[in-house]
Amino acid sequence: MTPSPHDAALSKFLSFILRHHPETIGLHLDAQGWADVETLLRLMNAHDRTIDRALLEHIVATNNKKRFAFNADGTKIRASQGHSIAIDLAYTPQEPPEMLYHGTAAATVAAIFASGGLEKRARQHVHLSADPDTAVKVGQRNGKPVVLRVLAGQMQRDGFLFYRSDNGVWLTDHVPAAYLQRS
Repeated sequence: MTPSPHDAALSKFLSFILRHHPETIGLHLDAQGWADVETLLRLMNAHDRTIDRALLEHIVATNNKKRFAFNADGTKIRASQGHSIAIDLAYTPQEPPEMLYHGTAAATVAAIFASGGLEKRARQHVHLSADPDTAVKVGQRNGKPVVLRVLAGQMQRDGFLFYRSDNGVWLTDHVPAAYLQRS
């Protein structure tokens, strides 16, 4: 189901607030990135973003990338990953599959290898996919997609840590070029 333009705009705004700039609406995130749901709704409405609890639940439930999660009792919400602000998602290291994938635009491949690999840049982690199809979708956001294979199993055996977000995205701090293969 394709989200309505209003729902899509609210989802993008939620990503902006919960991942990057909660201060834009005066929202406070705790150390793990959680925000109080009632406070979020009140502040969004005060900033001309019409939303209620039912619509928020709908956006969380229907987001195809599962970007948001409620806590166990539904009183708090956070972004699943992709933060540019310092938070501790409290993920524990996990053993990755032997191969993970990273989608990027063809125009960036040379720069990735020249700079020594994949860097987290403004985010807290490098984002990796468990399958090449998802990586293609990620890569095509900014042009002709290229999928890089990540030798995740070897990286882990060499001491690199991997985490898996609530929505299934694999996370790590850096992927050196030696662990990358062009598909």
